[in-house]
Amino acid sequence: MDFSLSTLFFVVVMAMLLQPMLAARLFAMRRQQAIRKIERQRRSRVITMIHRQERRSMLGMNVSRQIDLEDAQSVISAIKSTPDDMPIDLVLHTPGGLVLAAMQIARAVEAHPAKVTVFVPIYAMSGGTLIALAADEIVMGEFSMLGPIDPQIMGVSAASVLAARDAKPAAHVSDVAMVLADVSEKAIRQVRRGAVEIMTPRMDTEKAEALAETLTGGTWTHDYALTPAEAQDLGLAVTVAMPPEMLELMKLYPQPVRQSAVEFLPFDPPGRRMT
Repeated sequence: MDFSLSTLFFVVVMAMLLQPMLAARLFAMRRQQAIRKIERQRRSRVITMIHRQERRSMLGMNVSRQIDLEDAQSVISAIKSTPDDMPIDLVLHTPGGLVLAAMQIARAVEAHPAKVTVFVPIYAMSGGTLIALAADEIVMGEFSMLGPIDPQIMGVSAASVLAARDAKPAAHVSDVAMVLADVSEKAIRQVRRGAVEIMTPRMDTEKAEALAETLTGGTWTHDYALTPAEAQDLGLAVTVAMPPEMLELMKLYPQPVRQSAVEFLPFDPPGRRMT
């Protein structure tokens, strides 16, 4: 059968348009298989919340994700549908997001009767850390990161807004700055109270209040990376032993935003090299 040039062009264009969708379906199928394998091994319910920039739709558009109300609805639904006596393994990879959504998820995590373990293969910052605080155990890798949970007002740390206000006499502070400072005080107080609420079932109130104050009070910049050792020193129930299957699962959440600047060949032991 002879194909015209226009037909061949059409086939090539359709293949290019369909490739991202087909690749996404393949990765979704492989993720389901990997999750089911982990569930059988650990006899738990595995829930993942992975926020990466991924190609979506037939046109392969890149979409950046953060914790939002849709995530809260999905995670809460998954937790509520899990039997009370079944442990939950929640895999987090997120830069953070809406405080409201993160707090909803954290309350659902804290309320589950069986053990909830939060796995942080790479990082769970801001709202991700808030969710992790509600777990019975946080499992991190050697280089995994948590972060402060200080609220941000218009992209600026609420604690820094208060520090700027307090550095001047009240008469020299503008009305706008006073309003932002008022909102900042409320935001810090609300997040601090929420953090204490979700931690106190596993931690005494005084210790929880001290930890919440440290994490919300602007001790560090908002993107500061809390190492596993620092998290343990703060009193968090952190275990440094990331199962290999969790790291393998992360590979099934690709980030095809651009070609990576990092490149390496698969390891080939010297004894296996062909000469």
